[in-house]
Amino acid sequence: MNRPIAEKRGRRGEAAAAWFLRIRGWRIVGERVKTPRGEVDLIARRGKTVAFVEVKMRSRALDLATAIDAYRLRRVAAAAEILLPKYGKDTENMQIDVILVAPWRWPHHLQNVWHG
Repeated sequence: MNRPIAEKRGRRGEAAAAWFLRIRGWRIVGERVKTPRGEVDLIARRGKTVAFVEVKMRSRALDLATAIDAYRLRRVAAAAEILLPKYGKDTENMQIDVILVAPWRWPHHLQNVWHG
């Protein structure tokens, strides 16, 4: 798959994940936030919790099992460390989440997956 198609698919996955979080009471406070240590796809808040969310979109649900690994989670955690002072004001909890998205499937939300 070429880069523009992959980019478009990724943006669709992020939009679906943002919608999914909103209907569950989360407020999206950041999208595609870049830092020198990595990028966070979505930053969401609900109550006193801020979540730094990695979104993975695959064309087949079976491929989601291998979509996330420790390397990617470390990058999100490193970026979250930089972003926490800005996005984590007045919060008590910070978590790294993953949302797995595939066509014709409800997004799968893995909460608090990083305990670095």
